Amino acid sequence: MRLVQLRVPADDREPVLDALDEHGVDFVDTPEADGDATLVHFPLPTEAVESVVDAVHEAGLNDDDYVVVASAETARSPRFDELEEEYVNGSGEEDAITEAELRSKTLNLTPSRLVYYAMTLLSVLVATAGLVLDAPSVVVGAMVISPQVGASLTAAVGATIDDRPMLRDGIRMQVYALAGSVLAAAAFGWALRNAGFVPPVLDISTVDQISTRTSPGLLTLLVGLCAGAAGGFSLASDVPESLVGVAVAVALVPAAAASGIGVAWGYTGVAVGAGVLLLVNAVSINAAAVGVLWYLGYRPWSDHAGPVRDLARAARSRRFLVAATVTAVLVLAPGLLIADHVAFENEANDAVEATLEEPRYQELELVSTHVEFVSGTSESESFMVVVARPAGEPYPELADRLRDAVRERTGETPTVEVEFVDRNRSG
Repeated sequence: MRLVQLRVPADDREPVLDALDEHGVDFVDTPEADGDATLVHFPLPTEAVESVVDAVHEAGLNDDDYVVVASAETARSPRFDELEEEYVNGSGEEDAITEAELRSKTLNLTPSRLVYYAMTLLSVLVATAGLVLDAPSVVVGAMVISPQVGASLTAAVGATIDDRPMLRDGIRMQVYALAGSVLAAAAFGWALRNAGFVPPVLDISTVDQISTRTSPGLLTLLVGLCAGAAGGFSLASDVPESLVGVAVAVALVPAAAASGIGVAWGYTGVAVGAGVLLLVNAVSINAAAVGVLWYLGYRPWSDHAGPVRDLARAARSRRFLVAATVTAVLVLAPGLLIADHVAFENEANDAVEATLEEPRYQELELVSTHVEFVSGTSESESFMVVVARPAGEPYPELADRLRDAVRERTGETPTVEVEFVDRNRSG
C-alpha cells in the first residue's frame, strides 16, 4: 500500500481532482496559505500507483512537480476496497510499481560500498570453509549473508530504463565482487592447505559440495535464470527481496568459492568449471531480470508503442548494438561450452548404462556419474563412475571397457575413473 502526496498548482487543481475522482480515488486536498497550490493526499494499492499517477500527469500535473510516494500500513476510505478489488486482482502492467519507485527501491537494496564488499568477502570465506568441510549447512549460511542481489538488480533496472549510471554501477560492483570473491577464496584455500587445517593431499574434486559446482549444465543454468526472474518480479511488487537474495546467492557464491578452491589446489578442472558456471549464472541472472521487467511494461521511453516497436527503436542506436554484442558474447561463449559439455555427458551416460547392462556386469549397479569440466573439449575431461558391486568381486578391466564404450559412442577419449562401493545383502 502507498500514500501519494501531490503539490498541484491552482490552475491544474480541478482537472487533477477530476482525474482522481474518475479513477475512484478518495483524496484530501489542503490549499496552501497563499493560494498558489494545493496539497493532495490519497492512499492507493501498490499496483494502482502507476496508473493513477499517469492519469494526474495527463490531467495537467507536470513531470517535475512535487510528487511523493511513501509506504503505508493501512487505509480506510469509502472506495478503497473497490480500488483493491480492481488493481490487486488485476494482471499485466497494472501489477507493477512506478518507474520512479522501481528505481528508488533498487538503489535502496545495495548498502554502502564498504558494507557491500565486506559482506561479500565474509560470505565467500564462509562458503569456502563450508565447501572444503563438505558441510551444506555452512554453505547455506554463506548464501544468507551475501548481498549480491542488490548489484544484480541495479544493473538489470539500469539496462531496462536506460539509466546508464545505474547500469554502470551495477556491472562494476558485480565484476569487482565476483572477481574478488574468487581471489579471496583462492587465498583462503591456500592458507588452509598450507597451514595444515586440511590435508594437503585432499582431492577436492571428490568433495560432494565442490564437485556438484564444477560441471555446468542445464539445471545449474536454470538456477540463475529463475533467480533473476524472481528478482525482477519481487522488485516490481511487494515480495521481500531478501527471499530472492538467497536464490541469487545460491547461483553465485558457491561457484565463486569453488573456483577459488580449484585455483588454490591447482585443479584446473575445478577452477575452470566453477568459473564458467559463475559467469553463466551472473549473466543469466541479469538477463532474466531484464526480461521480466520488460514483460511488466518498463521501458526506456515514455511514448510506449509496444515491445516490438520499442525493440526496433532501440536497435537503431549504437549503444544498443554495443550492449547487445557484448551480451551475446558473454552468453554464447560459455553457453556453447556448456552445450558441448552437456551433450558429451549425456552420450557418455548412455554408453555407461549400455555397458553395465551386459551379462558379465549384471551384478553391478550404477550409483552415479560425474563429468569434470576442464576446457570445453571432451578429450581433456575426466569421467567419474561410481558403481556398487558384490563385496570382494574384482572388475579390473571395467574402467578400460567403459572408456572404449564412451569413445565408440562420442568419438572422444576422456579419462575414466571407476569407484567401487562394496555391497552386502542378507540371505
